[in-house]
Amino acid sequence: MRLLPSRAKRSRYPELTATVIHAREKDKPKGRDPIGWKLVTDMPVCTRTEAIEKLRWYALRWKTEVFHYILKSGCRVEQSKLRTAQRRVNLIALCCIVSWRIFWLTMIQRSAPRAPPEVAFTACERLVLRKISQQWHTPLTHQSRLKDYLICLARLGGYLARAHDPPPGNLFIWRGMRRLSDLLLGAQIVKRCG
Repeated sequence: MRLLPSRAKRSRYPELTATVIHAREKDKPKGRDPIGWKLVTDMPVCTRTEAIEKLRWYALRWKTEVFHYILKSGCRVEQSKLRTAQRRVNLIALCCIVSWRIFWLTMIQRSAPRAPPEVAFTACERLVLRKISQQWHTPLTHQSRLKDYLICLARLGGYLARAHDPPPGNLFIWRGMRRLSDLLLGAQIVKRCG
């Protein structure tokens, strides 16, 4: 389709050729409507392969949005009171690492729940999570899988872990990591002082 600027802006903006990609989910799961996307792009799309490529790009965009949400809402980088550019750059760099880890933990829980916990947690983190889980109905053991450790972490962040609950999201993982960090810091202080 051709998109024309308003008459007042024609001298400054050229006409734009856009392609509309309409994708619908085949073989939808029971209990929900099929997913339907209508994407408008100014990139050339002449084949089915090019259309699928643009859909994949758009799907990756959502992951970027979630990462930035964690960075802004979880790490609260916009609320920092740092005054120099270098300090802000350092803070944002550190918070990007934290945000990536939160996002990665949430995603790996869904893609590889049976992986060993060593994939995502240090030995100290696993030890603290096992100790904390002793108070719950099903405590963690050395044989527990990554999914079990992540649910324990999310429970630290307020996740209820009921049978019908969906997997914990970024918010519960974020809160759990913050609590776990506090516990690890406290354990380090006790270890140095004791």
